Amino acid sequence: MPELPEVETVRRGLAPVMEGRRIVSVRLGRSDLRFPFPERFGERLAGVRVTRLERRAKYLLARLGSGETLLMHLGMSGRFSIRADGDGTRKPGAFAYAPPADPRHDHAVFAFEGGIEVTYNDPRRFGFMTLFETDGEARQPFLKDLGPEPMSNRFSGAYLSEVFAGRRAPVKAALLDQRVVAGLGNIYVCEALWRARISPRRTSASVAGARAERLAGAVRAVIAEAIEAGGSTLRDYAGADGAMGYFQHSFDVYGREGEVCACGKTRIRRILQSNRSSFYCPLCQR
Repeated sequence: MPELPEVETVRRGLAPVMEGRRIVSVRLGRSDLRFPFPERFGERLAGVRVTRLERRAKYLLARLGSGETLLMHLGMSGRFSIRADGDGTRKPGAFAYAPPADPRHDHAVFAFEGGIEVTYNDPRRFGFMTLFETDGEARQPFLKDLGPEPMSNRFSGAYLSEVFAGRRAPVKAALLDQRVVAGLGNIYVCEALWRARISPRRTSASVAGARAERLAGAVRAVIAEAIEAGGSTLRDYAGADGAMGYFQHSFDVYGREGEVCACGKTRIRRILQSNRSSFYCPLCQR
């Protein structure tokens, strides 16, 4: 599933063509994705201007002039592409290109003024879209319980020390809890724990003080570098311009079971925690 850096990369790709533009029409290829589209979805969006495109955790939030917000989630394989009249589908030359999206899985096409089309393609249909009143965001089920963003001022070593206090669950599981910190997923948690020299097996309560400070700094650094690199590409992820991210070339532990750690003294191990793979160095991470 795309994590925070991938979703932020998509947001940055979509924002220049969506923000400030009016939606002319919406064409749906089916009535549902993971969930049904909202009632009168196309009617509620037609003629409405997108004022801002934001991200919260792994969600894209299109703020609309109608007073509603369009919430979009990419699921496992969702991707957006942008097409402008006479300009083709946008792809920057600095990236390795993703395979072309199969048009049979184009499930929603947003036509914007100026001859721009933004198409949502999702072979597995685990993504979804919904509309809610922006003023009621604090009650929106997908958003109301989310923790702080890892790049926000609220996220710090002191915050982790406080929220981890008394928790017996492994720190890896705690970091994947979206109520603790929003947007983190398996890839970047593994990478951050390696940088902080903390074992994924360590109990959350034992990560406090200096350890928590190291972990908060590692999370920030990994996320910032991944965003700069355009997100990681695993399986079906592609940016809004059709380009693949490439932070996977910088992975220190994720997906590297059996390879020698950067310390040069031992090999990276993989264990299962809550049915998810954790990659770590048993010597570096304690």
